[in-house]
Amino acid sequence: MAIKISETRNIPPEKIIALYKANGWSSAEKPTELYNALMNAHALVTAWDGDRLVGLGNAISDGYLVVYYPHLLVHPHYQNKGIGKMIMDRMRTG
Repeated sequence: MAIKISETRNIPPEKIIALYKANGWSSAEKPTELYNALMNAHALVTAWDGDRLVGLGNAISDGYLVVYYPHLLVHPHYQNKGIGKMIMDRMRTG
C-alpha cells in the first residue's frame, strides 16, 4: 500500500461523497454544501491509494491564532494504518 498525501483541490465530488458515505457521515446527504465547504477550507489534505480517495482532513483558521480541524475521515478499509496521522501531520506543517 503506497498512500500519497496531497493538497490538491482538484477532487471529483463523487469521490468525496463516496468517502463520507463509507464512514456513515450525514454530510454526504448535502453533497453541494459539503463540496463547497471543503473547497473553501483554509487547508484540505487528502490521502490516495492510486486514484481512490481513502482519507481527507480539513482545517479552518483565522490565520493568526486559531485552527479548527472539523473533518478527519479515513475509509474503513484503510483505518489503523497511520493515514489519519499522515493527514494531520501535513495539515500542521502546511
